[in-house]
Amino acid sequence: MRALLRDKILQVCYKKIEQKGDNVGVSFYAFFANKNDNSALLMEVATWWIETHQLDHFEKAKKIIELVKKEELSCK
Repeated sequence: MRALLRDKILQVCYKKIEQKGDNVGVSFYAFFANKNDNSALLMEVATWWIETHQLDHFEKAKKIIELVKKEELSCK
């Protein structure tokens, strides 16, 4: 996954936790506007979410942060 996407996911997850608490769940749709203006990016996240990690529709934001950070470390 591209660094830009990882940064966006982390930003959204941290914001959701700040707003709603540690137990908040997110969907991969949370990283996009209501209008699908970048289908390639949406598919990249959907592939990472569904195929790579076999996640449910909603997952805890903390879990997503851990997965993204783990992937980030493996890319260095």
